[in-house]
Amino acid sequence: MGLTSILLKIAKEIYKVVKKVKANKKRCLRVSKRVEDLMPLVEAIQQRGQISAVVETCLKELQITLESALDVLKIYESERIDWTKRILKCGKYGSEFIGLNDRLNDAFQVLSLALQVEHSNVLLEQRAQEDEVDRMEDNQELQKMLEQQFDQVKIQLDTVIEMLNKPSATAEAIRMIKLEELKFDHPKEPFMTSPTSEVYKGEYHGFPVAIKRYIGPVNPEEVRTVFNKEVETMRRFESPNILRMFGICVKDEEGPNPQFLIIMEYCEKGSLRQVLDSKCNLPWPRKARMCLDAAQGLYRLHQTEVKSKVHGCINSSKFLVAEGYTVKLGGFELAQTETSLKKSPNKKEVMSLCYTSPEALGNINQGYSKECEMYSFGIVLWEIVTCEKPFKGLSDKEIYQKVCKEQFKEPLPEGCPEPLGQLINDCRAYDGFQRPSAGVLVDKLRSVVAKLED
Repeated sequence: MGLTSILLKIAKEIYKVVKKVKANKKRCLRVSKRVEDLMPLVEAIQQRGQISAVVETCLKELQITLESALDVLKIYESERIDWTKRILKCGKYGSEFIGLNDRLNDAFQVLSLALQVEHSNVLLEQRAQEDEVDRMEDNQELQKMLEQQFDQVKIQLDTVIEMLNKPSATAEAIRMIKLEELKFDHPKEPFMTSPTSEVYKGEYHGFPVAIKRYIGPVNPEEVRTVFNKEVETMRRFESPNILRMFGICVKDEEGPNPQFLIIMEYCEKGSLRQVLDSKCNLPWPRKARMCLDAAQGLYRLHQTEVKSKVHGCINSSKFLVAEGYTVKLGGFELAQTETSLKKSPNKKEVMSLCYTSPEALGNINQGYSKECEMYSFGIVLWEIVTCEKPFKGLSDKEIYQKVCKEQFKEPLPEGCPEPLGQLINDCRAYDGFQRPSAGVLVDKLRSVVAKLED
């Protein structure tokens, strides 16, 4: 059976399952509709016969996405699930659809361009609006279901409804913020300091935020100019798994010493590394979900830019952990604005050899690429499942010998689910060509999470 025939077969299975779903009906139907929109493109490609390497790669990744979608949709087909417990346990009700729609939209763009279909950008904007309407209607329907079914568990019900109705940070525009819009925790004591800044906890439009205050003189016009240029770039990276930047605020702008504040999303649990060091109990479904969160952040970064966009310094300290153990990628937003505020040369951060790919270890002139970054990310995933630090106690020379010469991978822990362990090893493959793209990784991790949480 050819690749296009396989895709059409999986699509038919998706249509069948969607007819039986018990919850998240709107979003399940939307996924089914978007798969249905893709199938004419697949059929047109099937009729062409000969296809380019780019289209073939897209079709192969689309197969993984559709298989992942089928696994997710089957969860909502079951009548046996206690939805209250599921929401309280993982705090991720319906979040699977964000990543699924991203992947289906990206496949639509690639295949549309291949077939020269017009108006795809307009359609994608319309789809984003549809997603938000679906989310709200599904949550309202689930709220009614819960109210009817769980009158006797009022405390749990209130918690679930609060989670469903919680506003989305991405709905807030990135902009210049007035000082009176910010509320600081009192007393005003920074929870983090550096030679150039202090970071305080506060609130902005009901969202808990971290407020970074820069110390020392700055040029207001220069900072504003750089910030305005960066806003459009930051908007393209909006995702539940990318650290949200709300904007900047100027205090005493007309005075002799104006102060600049950067307002960003507050992640109460700190960095991923801090969470892992705390030795908290993380069951396998939660570890897998954290891996998926992190991968979705990386995917949004890798996929968004036309030119190859990489983070450049992936490690467990660059990921932050919010309420419900939601993992978010940070460490790259507002980079130019921060540089202009610090008034110091932009020194490139040096990556630890623990996260350096074999090809970069073996060749000092090796260019940094998404494949190199995927190796670094594989080390982060290994940290999540082991809660250990990579290559602990080894010198740089010993790391070079083991990774570059011996093709060594640190072992996975006992009890690690085999599909999850295989993905982590794939990311740490010695040959960069064998490592998965961020999109494929997200699709496969989503299937792993669906099966572990079911």
